[in-house]
Amino acid sequence: MERTLIILKPDTVKRGIIGEIISRFERVGLKIVACRMFQPSTEHYFEHYENIGKMVSRRGKDKFEITLRMMQEGPVIAFVLEGVEAVALVRKMVGTTEPKSAPPGTIRGDYAHISFGHADKEGIGIPNIIHASGDVAEAEEEIDHWFSDSEIFDYETVFEVYTQAKNRKTE
Repeated sequence: MERTLIILKPDTVKRGIIGEIISRFERVGLKIVACRMFQPSTEHYFEHYENIGKMVSRRGKDKFEITLRMMQEGPVIAFVLEGVEAVALVRKMVGTTEPKSAPPGTIRGDYAHISFGHADKEGIGIPNIIHASGDVAEAEEEIDHWFSDSEIFDYETVFEVYTQAKNRKTE
């Protein structure tokens, strides 16, 4: 099974829509194998956004600083989801990074609407609800950064026979 990292950003926590978003992932059969709420340090975010995500290299120091300020506005909820092709499935469910361009039915399309242009004009980070790993390699690095092995659980749900086609026998 594949794993991916999700971070519910401070705007999500402050809006009180955590449960709605988590339930979307559970409804499609993804399993939460790690979860915690906390307010990471600047160093933690630097590792996540630059050393893993290369944000400064790709988008510039100004964008990084704006994102860092936004992410430090409150606590986040980080969790690991597990399932069949979890990274691609989650990316599809989350929608594009710019909420304005995210289709209805995606998490960003349903819970946010601000454009990059508006955020840039206002000098703010774009409140786009959620972070989801971009690919399998990034997911592995991010999960290692956010969680220790002892914080990731291996258990079986009663639904895995249907959501992961595990041990499914036809009679």
